[in-house]
Amino acid sequence: MDTVRDILQVKGNLVYTISPDSCVYEALETLEERNLGALVVVDDAGHVGGIFTERDYARKVILKGRSSKETIVQDIMTENPVFVSPDTKIENCMQLMTQHFIRHLPVCDDGKLAGIVSIGDIVKHIINQKDYIIENLEHYIRS
Repeated sequence: MDTVRDILQVKGNLVYTISPDSCVYEALETLEERNLGALVVVDDAGHVGGIFTERDYARKVILKGRSSKETIVQDIMTENPVFVSPDTKIENCMQLMTQHFIRHLPVCDDGKLAGIVSIGDIVKHIINQKDYIIENLEHYIRS
């Protein structure tokens, strides 16, 4: 079974982050500019404190009548996010995402942020693997 490392080898290790002291509006601008669904919240010392998602914004700002420009990320981020390692199997990622109702998994390697995988990354990887198998089977049948 494939691992998170296989996804990161194709996708890369770039992770967009935001400071916990940033205003939510700034986080939303970054999400929009980069076409992202989540940002990893990292303090000045480089420690991961949480994850900021579109869901956090919708549920903790819009529905509560807060202001995006006056609320800071730390006040609404999801603390203690679920992490995976590069060696985590794709199947385990799917189980974690389903179990915790999440769409993004930060990847840590030796205590350092090494990437992030989304449900879209996982689905794309699985489809590519299935396509590869189908192509090989078709080639085998034709031979």
